[in-house]
Amino acid sequence: MFLFRLRPLILMVAVGLTSAVQLRAREEPKLSEEQMTEFLLTAKVIASKHTKKGITSPWQLTLTDGKITHDAAFQSVDEAKDGWKSSDGRVETNFRDCWKYDIAAYELAKLLGLGDMMPVTVQRKWNGQTGAISWWLPVKMDEANRRTKKIEPPDVDAFSRQMYKKRIFAELVCDTDQNLTNVLISEDWHLWMIDFTRAFRLYRDLFDRTHIVDSMCERHLLERLRKLDRNELTERTKGYLGKPEIDGVMARRDKIVAVYDDLIAKKGERAVLYDDLVAKH
Repeated sequence: MFLFRLRPLILMVAVGLTSAVQLRAREEPKLSEEQMTEFLLTAKVIASKHTKKGITSPWQLTLTDGKITHDAAFQSVDEAKDGWKSSDGRVETNFRDCWKYDIAAYELAKLLGLGDMMPVTVQRKWNGQTGAISWWLPVKMDEANRRTKKIEPPDVDAFSRQMYKKRIFAELVCDTDQNLTNVLISEDWHLWMIDFTRAFRLYRDLFDRTHIVDSMCERHLLERLRKLDRNELTERTKGYLGKPEIDGVMARRDKIVAVYDDLIAKKGERAVLYDDLVAKH
């Protein structure tokens, strides 16, 4: 008798959880970049907790402006060391782990037409600390989880093309923390890139050249890389990147473009470049 009565209860709980998930999906606001920026800058923080992921344990904040309630990620890490050794034995000089790089990465991504692969990220002061605050993304898993569970994308080619962009961008900004938990995947298999606090190294060479050689490049992305303007990048990242970091980006840009020019000369455009199905604005 008890088991008979328990089954409807379990069903009701399951239905309730499903409805909650669906309701959350429906409640995800459809806002422009400008509206998200305004919300992140001005909405009131009504709850906060540390996230479980990441070495620096950033904050998950809940904000409201009286009409919309939404979460955001807040990162205020700012650490510099002359020398640093990673857990895998890699030694790095002039080590820097800084929230400013999250904002710089977002601004650079927009210049390259990759803004739709990163959450809106701006500077804000909260709880006595200045840091980067980002729109909380509605995702179902990260790339590390996908690979562990061996889940295949419904469209492997489309997903691979997003990964190509991610790898190229990671090399451009010299991201030394290319953790797969920083690659997020939405319900419709849209790929998001997050956490660039350990990027923008001063190295002028590529961190891992194979990421470029083994990746095709979207045609418009290559064009934007060619046209990336130092003065515009400097203006857009003012206060977040210094001249040495800008020099590093531009030097790595030259290396990336040179690699693809060489590949095109050897293999032909069709083997190296592809066109996005979605028209670029």
